[in-house]
Amino acid sequence: MIVLAAVSAVLAGCGGPEADRARTAALPTASPVPAPSSPAPESRPSVPAPGPRGLTPVFERRTASGSGAASGARGDDKVVALTFDADMTADQGPRAAGGERFDNPGLIASLRRLEVPSTVFMTGRWAQEYPDQARSIGTDPLFEIANHSFSHYAFSSPCYGLPTVAEGDMRADVERAFTAIRGTGARHVVPYFRFPGGCYDDVALKALAPAGVTAVQWDVVSGDAFATDAEAVAEQVLAGVRPGSLVVMHCTRSAAPVTDDAVRRIVPELRERGYRFVKVSELMRG
Repeated sequence: MIVLAAVSAVLAGCGGPEADRARTAALPTASPVPAPSSPAPESRPSVPAPGPRGLTPVFERRTASGSGAASGARGDDKVVALTFDADMTADQGPRAAGGERFDNPGLIASLRRLEVPSTVFMTGRWAQEYPDQARSIGTDPLFEIANHSFSHYAFSSPCYGLPTVAEGDMRADVERAFTAIRGTGARHVVPYFRFPGGCYDDVALKALAPAGVTAVQWDVVSGDAFATDAEAVAEQVLAGVRPGSLVVMHCTRSAAPVTDDAVRRIVPELRERGYRFVKVSELMRG
C-alpha cells in the first residue's frame, strides 16, 4: 500500500554516489549497474517526527519487501514519475569550458518525442551554464523544473567527499538556485527540493524549513550514474516500478551517458504495462 506523508520541505538525492547509496538501501532485488568505486555509504540519519521546527520527507524509499513507499498516488493508480537530476557543481566551470558536457539535449529531445511529462531537478550552476536549455525546458509545458541546490554541495557531512554548505548558508543556497533558474526565463518552476547526494540531517531539515520548499524522495533508483549498459539501467527501472513510483535518473551526459538509450526502452515497456507518466506535481496532487 502506498501512503502520502504531508510536509513542508525537504529530501532526496542525485549523482553517482547517491545512486549507489539508494541502490544499496532501496532495491536489493534489482540487477546492479556498475559504477565507479566510492566511499562506503554512510548510514542514513533517521527522519525527525513532524513538528513546528522539524520537517518530514514526502516520498520514502520502499523497504526491501517493496512496501512502505510514500507517494501522492493511490496504490491502484498506474502512474509513474520520471525525474532527472541536472547536476553541476560551482567548480566544474573549467571542465565545461574544456568540453565536458553536463547537459543531455538528446535525452530531452527523446522525452519530447515520446511525450513523457517529466520533472528536472536542476542545480543553479547547471542553469547558468546552459541557460538556453534551462529556458527551453522551463517554458515547455511537458516539463517542470525543481531545485537541486545551487552547486550540488552537501547539506550534511560526510557525503561522498562533497564540499559542505554551512548551516547558515543552506536557505540562501536554495534561494540562489531558484534565482538562477528563473533568471534563464524558465516559467514552470516548482517549489520542490532534492538534497545533493541524498545527504541530510536534523540541522539541514530545520535550516530549510523557512524556505517554503517540499522535498521529494525516490523509491526507484535507475543506476544510470556512470553506467555504460543502457539495458541494465532499463532492467533495473522496469524491475522496480510500482503504481505511484518515482524514478531518479540524470540529465548529465558526462556522468550518465546511457540515460537516453535506457529511457527509450523504459517508456514504451511501461506504457505496454498500462502505466501513465506524470510530473511530480501531478503525483503530489494525487
